[in-house]
This record gives sequence, C-alpha cells and structure tokens, in this order.
Amino acid sequence: MAGRVLLKIAYVLTCRMLGLVVLLFRGDRAKDVELLVLRQENAVLRRSAGQVRYEPADRVWFAALARLIPRRRWADVFPICPATLLAWHRRLAAKKYDMSKRRKPGRPPTVWSIARLVVRLARENPLWGHRRIHGELVKLGVTVAPSTVWEVRRAAGIDPAPRRSGPTWRQFLRAQAAGILAVDFLHVDTVLLKRLYVLVFIEHGTRRMHLGGVTAHPTSEWAAQQARNLLIDLEDRTGSFRFLIRDRDAKFTRAFDEIWPVRA
Repeated sequence: MAGRVLLKIAYVLTCRMLGLVVLLFRGDRAKDVELLVLRQENAVLRRSAGQVRYEPADRVWFAALARLIPRRRWADVFPICPATLLAWHRRLAAKKYDMSKRRKPGRPPTVWSIARLVVRLARENPLWGHRRIHGELVKLGVTVAPSTVWEVRRAAGIDPAPRRSGPTWRQFLRAQAAGILAVDFLHVDTVLLKRLYVLVFIEHGTRRMHLGGVTAHPTSEWAAQQARNLLIDLEDRTGSFRFLIRDRDAKFTRAFDEIWPVRA
C-alpha cells in the first residue's frame, strides 16, 4: 500500500514538473490569460463544491508551492490556509512515530513474578504507597508502571498506605515555588521529519523559561555544558534556587547534578 502511494506521488510530481517546463517556454500573454482562467475556475469551484479531500500527492504539491507564493496572495490563489499545512505536517510526523499497529490490542498482563514481588513489598512495608514501591522496583531494574503497582495492590486486597503527616506535594511546590528550578527535554519535528531535542529550564515561581539549546543528538556532556551556560547567565540569581526537579533521563548524570548548588 505504501509503495503504491509513493509511486503515485512520484508520478504526480513528475507531471507537475513537466508542466512547469512547458510553462517556462510560453509567452507572457498566454501565461496571464491561463492564470486568469484558472483563478476564475477556482472561484467557481469554491462556491459550488463541498468538502474537498486531497490525496497525498496533492498535499506534497501544495506544500512545495507554499514558499513560492506571498502570504498576502494565499486567499486569492491557494485553496488551503497555513494552518492546514501545519496540520498535515503534524499528522505526517505522528504517523511516522505511531507504533499502535506493531503491538497487540489491549494491555499485556503483569508478569506473575513482578506481581508477587509487589505484594510482598506492600505487606512487609505497610507505610509504603504504590509510588514508593514503584521506585524500589525501578532500583531493582524492574520495568513496570506506577498504575500497575496500584492495580496489583488493589487486586490483592491491600489498602492504600496511610497518609503521612506534613504538607502534600502540591503544598510543597506552592510554598517553595520561588526556589524551584525544573529542567526537561522537549522534541520537535522538522519539515523533513528530523527530530530535534530542546533542553529547557523553567523557574517554578515565575514560570519563566530558559532555552538551554537545540540538538539532534543530545548527550550527557552536551546537557552538562548547557547547564554551565545557564549558570553563567543567571549570575547572582543562582543562589535563590534550592531545588532542581528533573526526571530519570540518562542524560542527566552526576556531572550534571554537581553543576547546580541545589538538591536534585
């Protein structure tokens, strides 16, 4: 199916390119008349036609011509708007990374040995919640979701852990917002579906975002260097941050944590 679509796109693009070559050898008067005819035909079709469905080859052709026409002329010439082109690109990028067809439908059952280990940890440590148990399993190299741990506890009839005294996580974030700095990786896809990774730092108190850098191949050394650069930019404000929030990404190594005079 994919081969037929690619063959059709190649055929349509070849026809369009040959049409452009023929157009180059025509006189200016003939070109102007043909453009007026096509614009009038386009206006008539817009009034009479309903929803139009574009083939993949049509989308490729419109995307290729989009940069050759000034934006102010789009309303008169183009049958689509810039937002439609962006929507097509988002669908194309999502289809590239869609893995739903490679796995069976439904959630796979939990391995019996993991479920038994979860139940054992919960019974021997009644004050541990499902997230604490999940953290201990991660330390042991067991790959399982926190929601799976909660489901195993519920199926075994184990009540949730009693609530600890003290502030909740949300209360802690609100009280310490001015001293919290968060860091994480974002990703964007280019027109050619090349994935770029963006390192961002966010001040939790002011919601101010600092751009660390953009790269196609992030490494732990690169992330550490971006942290040093931000440390220089903040200057005297560095001492106001007491906590650094990050995930367990392998690119955040010990060298990255040692750069910041805060608790990771």
